Amino acid sequence: MKTPLKAVLLCALMAPMLASAQTGGCDAKRESLEKEIAYARAHGNAKRVDGLETALKQMNAHCTEASLRRDSERKIASAQKHLDERERDLQEAKAQGKSAKKIADRQRKVDEAHADLERALIGTHN
Repeated sequence: MKTPLKAVLLCALMAPMLASAQTGGCDAKRESLEKEIAYARAHGNAKRVDGLETALKQMNAHCTEASLRRDSERKIASAQKHLDERERDLQEAKAQGKSAKKIADRQRKVDEAHADLERALIGTHN
């Protein structure tokens, strides 16, 4: 699939995912931290409790839906850039007539970068 087409498809996929990512974003993080604090307390891990309480205070002070959206967009853009670089490397290897082993290695890297992009997209959906 050509890169411009991928970019269009990526944007089409991102919009609804980013919108749904905002539902409960900070609340979900807060709830997760509170659960971890309760677990650490139940197991007598005072240092962990202190660290998690500090993290909760920081999250309460700085977490906004806009910041979560920006973080998600940044992760997706970074993953897309990495995928584009890997695809370029693969195309160069093919054009230069590199060995089948090197081409397979570059294809594996493209596949890994694609999986990273999918995880970034899924991460915005949760």
